[in-house]
Amino acid sequence: MKLREYKINPALIVIDVQNGFASKGGSYDLLGMDTSQYERIIPKIRELIIICRNAAIPVFYTQAVRESSGIDLLTRTHKILPKAREERIMKKPICVRGTWDAEIVDDIKPLSDDHIVIKRRDSAFHDTEIGVWLRSLGVDTLIFCGIDTSICVETSLRDAFNIGYDVVLISDATASSNSTHFESTLENVRGYYGIVMDLQELSRYLPPSAPQQTQPKMLRTNKTN
Repeated sequence: MKLREYKINPALIVIDVQNGFASKGGSYDLLGMDTSQYERIIPKIRELIIICRNAAIPVFYTQAVRESSGIDLLTRTHKILPKAREERIMKKPICVRGTWDAEIVDDIKPLSDDHIVIKRRDSAFHDTEIGVWLRSLGVDTLIFCGIDTSICVETSLRDAFNIGYDVVLISDATASSNSTHFESTLENVRGYYGIVMDLQELSRYLPPSAPQQTQPKMLRTNKTN
């Protein structure tokens, strides 16, 4: 496909849209955190996924997981952490592997042709298979959406840029709990890394969306650590 004047071979990266972060009754909700900004963008992410599938653009979901044993917690490897993050980790295990909390939200469940990348740190590229999969498909450009804009989305986008991918951030299909951080990420991407556009602008380069799809089939294409 062509994006502006460039011919590209893109993939869509959907970052961490999981029950633990973006659903009522999930870990963030139970910790008293405001998840409304995350919930608000799910319809846009769903629309983005559908138009990418229609354009034969591969869709990759990242799924942040933790082990119930706590062996992979940040507090085991970091002596210095922001107090709020450390307290959150110690209060409640978030997105424990194999639980509803860790699952992708129902409204955007992966289909059998999609790919799920299990990750244990902020970046989609840290100790995961995604690099091998993208190279095997000849992908050169990554379209990012998901949560949280200024944490896992920006970290993954920066890592992608620094290993040679062109990057696009869809501004109305990503969200942060902090509006200042959200705007800062958009400015960082515009100024240093790639393109920021909304879904309507991206849609001009892609085929129109199909009618709402039927219940998806689940097939995990990842391997866990």
